[in-house]
Amino acid sequence: MKIFVVNTGSSSLKYQLIDMEGEKVVSKGLVERIGAEGSSMTYNNNGGKKQVVERLMENHADAMKLVFEVLTDKETGVIKDVSEIDAVGHRVVHAGEKYNGSVLINEDVVKALDECSFFAPLHNPPNIKGIRACQEVLPDIPMVGVFDTAFHQTMPDYAYMYALPYELYEKYGIRRYGFHGTSHRYVSAVAMELLGKKNSKIITCHLGNGASVAAISNGVSIDTSMGHTPTGGLIMGTRCGDVDPALIPILENIEHLSSKQIDDVMNKKSGMLGVSGISNDFRDLEDAFHHGNMRAKLALEMFDYRLKKFIGAYIVALGGLDALVFTAGIGENDYETRYEACKNMEFLGLYLDVEKNKSTKGELAEISLPESKVKVYVIPTNEELMIARDTKCIVKEMEKKSEEVVVE
Repeated sequence: MKIFVVNTGSSSLKYQLIDMEGEKVVSKGLVERIGAEGSSMTYNNNGGKKQVVERLMENHADAMKLVFEVLTDKETGVIKDVSEIDAVGHRVVHAGEKYNGSVLINEDVVKALDECSFFAPLHNPPNIKGIRACQEVLPDIPMVGVFDTAFHQTMPDYAYMYALPYELYEKYGIRRYGFHGTSHRYVSAVAMELLGKKNSKIITCHLGNGASVAAISNGVSIDTSMGHTPTGGLIMGTRCGDVDPALIPILENIEHLSSKQIDDVMNKKSGMLGVSGISNDFRDLEDAFHHGNMRAKLALEMFDYRLKKFIGAYIVALGGLDALVFTAGIGENDYETRYEACKNMEFLGLYLDVEKNKSTKGELAEISLPESKVKVYVIPTNEELMIARDTKCIVKEMEKKSEEVVVE
């Protein structure tokens, strides 16, 4: 079974074509600047050399058509015809309370996602465009939606509710949802395998330009750091994370900013970039810090402190800890961030292997000492594979039901 995995942004389209026999990625690529001058596609087939195609793409449908041209190219393509694609898995950011798992996409699902655009105006509309673009090229192929919010739908109400008038929840669904769910689900499942037990208490740290922490009990999410939107929780590359909400009317008054401008400040001009004044990239900040830049030092210390606070809170929420997991760009590659998160945790039975931590970069590894009661893992995330697995499972179930109907 070949599954096409799609992740669409407002002006981008990222994809992988995965052969589920051996779960091998046969093609992957990224289309950028859709609808703008200089739009292009970078791709790589069968692990070969990266190729670049520059072409004007006015919309996501144009981008999708180019992707399928590349996949079926007579000389360099990986399939002869699009009919070789058995199913499509779409990454969708927000499903509200509609879905607590991945689902087969139909018009009712698309309508529900459109209704959830109120919650994620920067993400859901592009996700829907990706679905429509795929449907245009592959009208008869089953498609599955895999939602960032779904994994966290198991949070208890006392964890996801805000202390706002209850009618705001009843009328608009205003509550904490959490994100990065597909990543947290994937790495926590790998951690459970490494631990050799399903009954486990795991904290997963998805640390990239967007960052979140999740508390996972026996494979189930019971809390996570992001809130109603991805702005809440940890300090991030350009997002502020948790702040006093009363700052919003204060900024409106003293800076004469509109709510849209404040949203722009909190999502695009804050976080590591806003504090440091240098960059949202940890590599730049650590280099600046080692050269004596005090604002870079402050930004890194703020991030490390906030991360450690969430880890501590979730240890209490879980009633203990079996494993601490680091994933995503920073989590997989930045040994200094991992060191700071684990420093002075020996009282919990957590002993970091400092040398192993320092030498580990981007690969699966246990970085705790053998005597550590709490295991510390670096686990590269693979959201695309998780989407492909869900898609395969749902399509197989659909085929099974169809066969049962025919037999009856």
